[in-house]
Amino acid sequence: MDFGYPQNLSPEILKLYITQEGVRSPFSSKPSDKPVQNATLQVTGAVGWRREGLVYKKNEVFLDIVESVNLLMSSKGSVLRCDVTGKILMKCFLSGMPDLKLGLNDKIGLEKESQLKSRPPKSGKTIELDDVTFHQCVNLTRFNSEKTVSFVPPDGEFELMKYRITEGVNLPFRVLPTIKELGRTRMEVNVKVKSVFGAKMFALGVVIKIPVPKQTAKTSFQVTSGRAKYQAAIDCLVWKIRKFPGQTEPTLSAEVELISTMAEKKSWTRPPIQMEFQVPMFTASGLRVRFLKVWEKSGYNTVEWVRYITKAGSYEIRC
Repeated sequence: MDFGYPQNLSPEILKLYITQEGVRSPFSSKPSDKPVQNATLQVTGAVGWRREGLVYKKNEVFLDIVESVNLLMSSKGSVLRCDVTGKILMKCFLSGMPDLKLGLNDKIGLEKESQLKSRPPKSGKTIELDDVTFHQCVNLTRFNSEKTVSFVPPDGEFELMKYRITEGVNLPFRVLPTIKELGRTRMEVNVKVKSVFGAKMFALGVVIKIPVPKQTAKTSFQVTSGRAKYQAAIDCLVWKIRKFPGQTEPTLSAEVELISTMAEKKSWTRPPIQMEFQVPMFTASGLRVRFLKVWEKSGYNTVEWVRYITKAGSYEIRC
């Protein structure tokens, strides 16, 4: 605190100020806690988010790229609105004060790298990142000049960066619905869902919610994969597929019987079909980690783990 104003809100530093001892049993065999390190050094140091003297037997870095796809598609299959919001989550268990450098296949970074190395850029998919936000540990001066993400990481788990992409999105699923109203008491629903990602990959926990009118009385289904049932509480046919392989096209056919009402018939508004899913090892943006380099003066070896996962944000298809 500086004259009552907080100057540093990093949880790792604030933990150092909590000096109260817990109530310990006299029969406890646990050794007493280590003395609290000087928190002032953390606040005034150049790297306030990481304390010195960390030692790990196994030096590991876990990198998770988590993306949410937001989509609004017309009933004829044309994309009305689409974007991807993503974040890079890290878990660092590294000794000492390491310096990390992360290379992505973003367009600006690759162009800058080719200029510095005075050679034409390699052919391959490049992506344009919009609205990039970094953790405070990232060296922004170096990012502006070299377009590389270099940083001294905090210890443990943290969010390295957030980004958004609006161009060149790879949609994991395409949904083709056909809903026919046969008079006032019957409906036919046919929905085909195509997985566009590679045949070796698969999606988990796929849920397709197909809306039906409130006066639904009875439903009968035929599905080529998974299970389907009518949920009256949300006025939807809920189709669940636990494991959905790539390059497949399961279909749902349903007959819906409606209660005929004498009241003034309001036309059904046809809410959009909604989807939920998770696709491991797939990125809708096409973002890829090209390299993750770790430098530390002691020169130890590190193990890097990279994982990709794409989830459904607001994934809606008009019917």
